[in-house]
Amino acid sequence: MIRTISREWNIRLVLDLTGAWFLRAANGRSSTSCYGPAMDMIALYRRDRRSRLEKWKAYTNMQLERAVSRALIGAVILAVIGFGTIASADAQVGQAGPPAVGVMEAVKRPVIQSSEFLGRIEATNRVSVVARVTAFLEQRHFVEGAEVKTGDLLYTLERGPFEADLKSKQAQVAQLQATLVNAKLTTDRARTLLGGPAGQQSTYDAAVANQQSLEAQVQAAQAQVDLSKINLDYTEIRSPIDGMIGRTAVTDGNVVSPSSGVLTTIVSQDPMYVTFPVSVREALDLRERYAPRGGFNAVVIRVRLTDGRLYDQVGKLNFVNNTIAQSTDTISLRGTIPNPPLPHLSGDRVVVRELTDGEFVTVLLEGVQPVDVVAIPRSAVLSDQQGEYVFVLGDDNKAEQRRIQLGQSTATIASVTSGLSAGEKVIVEGLQRVQAGRPVAPGSASKLLQSSMNASVDSGSSQKSSVGIGPKPTGTNP
Repeated sequence: MIRTISREWNIRLVLDLTGAWFLRAANGRSSTSCYGPAMDMIALYRRDRRSRLEKWKAYTNMQLERAVSRALIGAVILAVIGFGTIASADAQVGQAGPPAVGVMEAVKRPVIQSSEFLGRIEATNRVSVVARVTAFLEQRHFVEGAEVKTGDLLYTLERGPFEADLKSKQAQVAQLQATLVNAKLTTDRARTLLGGPAGQQSTYDAAVANQQSLEAQVQAAQAQVDLSKINLDYTEIRSPIDGMIGRTAVTDGNVVSPSSGVLTTIVSQDPMYVTFPVSVREALDLRERYAPRGGFNAVVIRVRLTDGRLYDQVGKLNFVNNTIAQSTDTISLRGTIPNPPLPHLSGDRVVVRELTDGEFVTVLLEGVQPVDVVAIPRSAVLSDQQGEYVFVLGDDNKAEQRRIQLGQSTATIASVTSGLSAGEKVIVEGLQRVQAGRPVAPGSASKLLQSSMNASVDSGSSQKSSVGIGPKPTGTNP
């Protein structure tokens, strides 16, 4: 058919070209010339062309009407098939009966309320060791990275110049003390002569003044001796605190002075600070939650390490900053947490501890006393644009949609603060087949789901949850 149409169009193209030639010829000649027969042929061609165009339009309209008719017929057939399928499915559902679902009762469980924040570990004491005098560094006595005790010798500076200076100051004191002894004798002699004819008051007064001046000079010289002793002691740089010492900034043979900067740094190890920022809104919520229960004594601090492990020590909150950071609208909280040595990793000279100064951690601020809440499996909670809801088993075993408010929950257990009461039966399995207001066939939930409801705080903590449901674990008190 396509070839026939193409051939017809080629013939028509030739005719069009021929007709156009004759038309130009006719326009350039008079109608009374010898081209009269050509004009008749042109008129015949024009009539034939209009006739063919009208036939072509009629043909295309007919093809379009056929295509539309076929599309409408196909749509009607598909609609009939679809309605038949739906009716068949409804009939099958009606024959199968209500969907089977798993049901559990909402129960009250003790919940350890917990809030999660990002924080850092900080040493309670940090000391920058600097030189107090100018001298050559003779020897370093510590191992970098080791723990030191208060009073341990860290550096020894050159002592010779300071020992010589001390001896010189001590000699000056001895010289002045000898002069003072002579001045006292002179004063006593002038006092004795003062009662006789040879005595003069001016002589006695001069002797007393000289004695007092020498006494002051002796005291000043003794102060210089004490200062020399202090400077001599500064040639032995000792640790002012217990802690871990860092790397040394200078080596033996270098000249150090107070302007040389920090020689090394010592940070305390046990206990450690845990600092974490809290938004003002969360801080107000924490205050409303724990202030009536005892404030700082109502909470404990737990730490989750960067590898996901929960640190086995429990800390205590002890500080809330007195200003709010304007750039972040947060307030800083701080607690202390023990950092004992790890026996299986520590040796004679190396002590290994879990927490390190500056370490990034996750802080769990937990309540000491658990709070009773309505608990259901987390899988039973559904959500839409209006919020969370559950399906409750109503009268005649019909599913009832119930809007709820959730509190702090774990990955397996949801705590409900409003919208649900203990004892109500909640649909926890088969939710994909449940429709509000439709009857269901209730049954017991699976044993796996029931066992998850009996999880304790310890098991919840091992799963990195931010709240524990179950009995309060031992060791939560700091």
